[in-house]
This record gives sequence, C-alpha cells and structure tokens, in this order.
Amino acid sequence: MLDFSRPGKPTDNGFIESFNGKLRAECLNTLWFMSLEGARAKMEDWRRDYNEVRPHSAIGNKPPIVFMNGLPAAPPG
Repeated sequence: MLDFSRPGKPTDNGFIESFNGKLRAECLNTLWFMSLEGARAKMEDWRRDYNEVRPHSAIGNKPPIVFMNGLPAAPPG
C-alpha cells in the first residue's frame, strides 16, 4: 500500500476518489453558489447529510456518525 497519493494518479486512493466523485456529482455540480458564505452553508449542509443522515453500505447501512459512536442504526423511513 502506498503511504501517499501521487498527483494525477487516482488509482492510488480509491476511497478518496470515490468521495470526490460523490461530492462533485451531488453538491458541486448541482448547487449554485452566489457567495462564499452561501457556498460554505451549502457545503456544510451536504457534509452533515453525508456524515449524519445518509446510510453507507460499506459500514452496514449506517450513517458514519452512528458507526463511529457504536450505536445501532435507526430503521429506514
């Protein structure tokens, strides 16, 4: 395993490349940013949803915050 990612080599870190793709597709390409303050607010909303609400299949369909705190996942719905 590499200790660092080489610039221009996305295969070095698939986890980061996957996250970057989701960030771009779900946030950067879909939202309008009219000011730096607005961009920060929208990015924070997306970050909270990604980490605190959205289930991730790689960790048992739990949001990362639940997984990190060792709590059982809430039922869907």
